[in-house]
Amino acid sequence: MTSAPFRPQFCKSPRVSIIGAGKVGSTLAQRVAEKNLADVVMLDVVKGMPQGLALDLMEARGVERHDRRIVGTNDYEDTAESDIVVITAGRPRKPGMNRDDLIEVNAKIVGEAAQQAIARSPDAILIVVTNPLDVMTYVAWEATGLPSRRVIGMAGILDAARFKTFVAMELGVSIQEINAMVLGDHGNLMVPLARYCTVSGIPLTELMDRPTIDRLVERTRHGGTEIVELMQTGSAYFAPASSICLTIEAILLNQSRIVPAAAYLEGEYGLKDLFLGVPCLLGCGGIEKIIELDLTDEERQAFLASGKLVCEHLEQAKAILGKSS
Repeated sequence: MTSAPFRPQFCKSPRVSIIGAGKVGSTLAQRVAEKNLADVVMLDVVKGMPQGLALDLMEARGVERHDRRIVGTNDYEDTAESDIVVITAGRPRKPGMNRDDLIEVNAKIVGEAAQQAIARSPDAILIVVTNPLDVMTYVAWEATGLPSRRVIGMAGILDAARFKTFVAMELGVSIQEINAMVLGDHGNLMVPLARYCTVSGIPLTELMDRPTIDRLVERTRHGGTEIVELMQTGSAYFAPASSICLTIEAILLNQSRIVPAAAYLEGEYGLKDLFLGVPCLLGCGGIEKIIELDLTDEERQAFLASGKLVCEHLEQAKAILGKSS
């Protein structure tokens, strides 16, 4: 008779719980497992759906050659002791909608999901993906009472990735040569910073004329809408999942990466009491530092306009949640 193997506490694998097993959530689960970052729990309200997806991903292990455990569930108890909780749950956009049209329905979903998940994993870092991103991140933070540095809105990485893609396509260069920074809300008033976009260290402003840059900036602002209108029956999920995965990797591996993310501002850039996209240093504690860039007057005014719009939508969300409480 053989005894069970001894497994000391330090052998515990990191756990990432994903609330919402739609296309973004399930693609993220695949990314996290196949990069061997953590075990994954996928939770969804649809009976059987997360369980089926988890079994499919588990069966793929025989080809992908990893031993990460993937669980599908409808019960928040199965998410307990997670290191990171990601909220992707909520209604997606349809053609003709913008992200802000989703405030009423998604505020209730995100608030409840965040409360339920963090009640089981009080030490977790919370990453919010549901749209409208900046408002939903605030809703999740307020619902959980977590320290603000442990609540992150994932958007800036995705917006910067889109900007980099369009620059690479325009110039015909490898995307590996490009770095970009995008500030502000995850919406039509986001602020892609051409001055801080470089191609192999060369500022973009030295490689393109202003009309071309303006065209790529506008395409970046409407990058998600472009995909929604092309697909008709859904929205982007490959690039969002990759962007969330990069955030998770930076935290779990304590990489000290500087990336744009929606962070809680307490006077930085002249704004207070809202989550908005800014450069952040990400590590094992979540947002370990907010970096303030030296903006031109034009860039600062665009950033403040973005923040003003988020504040207006935040008041709308608070009114909705106040009525339902």
